[in-house]
Amino acid sequence: MDVLILARLQFALTIMFHYIFPVLSIGLGLIMVIIEAIYLKTNKPIYLQTAQFWTKVFALTFAIGVATGIVMEFEFGTNWATYSRYVGDVFGSALAAEGVFAFFLESGFLAILIFGWNKVGRKLHFLSTVMVCLGAHFSAIWIVVANSWMQTPAGYHVVGEGLNARAEIIDFWGMVFNPSSMVRLGHVILGCWLAGAFLVISVAAYYMLKKRHYEFSGISMKIGLWLGFFTCVLQAISGDASGKVVAKYQPSKLAAFEALYKTQSGVPLTIFGVVNPKEEKLNYAVQIPKLLSFLSFNDMNAEIKGLDQVPKEDWPNVSALFNAFRMMILMWAFMFLMSIIGLILWYRDTLFNHKWILRVLAFSAIAPQIANEIGWYCAESGRYPWIVYGQLRISEGLSKAVTANQVLGSIIMFGVLYLFLFFLFVYLLNEKIKHGPEDGEDESTPYHALENLVKDNP
Repeated sequence: MDVLILARLQFALTIMFHYIFPVLSIGLGLIMVIIEAIYLKTNKPIYLQTAQFWTKVFALTFAIGVATGIVMEFEFGTNWATYSRYVGDVFGSALAAEGVFAFFLESGFLAILIFGWNKVGRKLHFLSTVMVCLGAHFSAIWIVVANSWMQTPAGYHVVGEGLNARAEIIDFWGMVFNPSSMVRLGHVILGCWLAGAFLVISVAAYYMLKKRHYEFSGISMKIGLWLGFFTCVLQAISGDASGKVVAKYQPSKLAAFEALYKTQSGVPLTIFGVVNPKEEKLNYAVQIPKLLSFLSFNDMNAEIKGLDQVPKEDWPNVSALFNAFRMMILMWAFMFLMSIIGLILWYRDTLFNHKWILRVLAFSAIAPQIANEIGWYCAESGRYPWIVYGQLRISEGLSKAVTANQVLGSIIMFGVLYLFLFFLFVYLLNEKIKHGPEDGEDESTPYHALENLVKDNP
């Protein structure tokens, strides 16, 4: 196989696997802060037990996330040496900031968070929870800033030529606040919150089906549903803002998302369609007239550039991106709908009687993961053939000394290792869920006890 395809495949596999865990850590970090804050206010032991349980799950996701993230740093130097040379000055600043502002903050308070429950005061422990949560969010900030610079580079100039060319920062804050960074950051963070919320919902629904840990599952379900609902609303706003940035700065990516082969004015939004790449059109299209133009530029008759403005050899995979983008939106719609249904049934005190809803909720944790992975795929594949948009092609960033056999061998090796880590994660998570929160609540408490929980915590 071609070494370029193998190198891209390897990076895609490693980062997509790694991406499962940071999003959970960030989402669970926020939930831990919420639950522990309620514990400080109410002093009810059940909130302490709930916070301790989710802290254990957070620690597991954090550990696996660190282990799987190290590999990517070596890939930059082995498979993508020319790219690393080109972006080294830019990424060096961003990743150094991550180390200073995020990693040390997060790791410095992590031991107190995990082991300090009975060793430090409640307020100090809560402070450590907040600091770890902020550290996880700060880490996302600098990673997204670095990636967004690749999408919409700013605040730099290029020195050198050919293989020795490199981007050099001339405006640090211009690099940080490049045209897409803050919009993309919001979108990513909200995706993390959804991952945390629906993991909590999933586990709570499982306990409700098993008729175990009634108070714990009720608290977790309520917090997860509310967080999921509000985050879905915010994600819709963020998605609209992201679409406007893509339309302005990466028109070829928008054209691929919408399978828009020809430049048009007053472009409809396609809800469903089948891409016909041979004839360069959409079959069986279900569309809303002029809505894409309005969503992109706040003008019903705005012109949107099509793929006819791009050389064919530079087209991304239109069919894959068109379908993936709609799958991401479908996952959002599913999460929004389930959070609304769950909240309505919760406040009617009938959620526990709808086993089919609980079964759906028990498997709902997969939805935000699918949405996050697809979102990453759309963002990265949509800018093809650029690794730094408009500046450095993917083929130009590849290391010249790496062979296809070397890359294939490392793919197999890391594939086996990551499968082991995945099964280890699933096994340990399953063990924690089967064990449940610490002893202290009455397993024999009937369901009607949750009525009081709803009434006491409207």
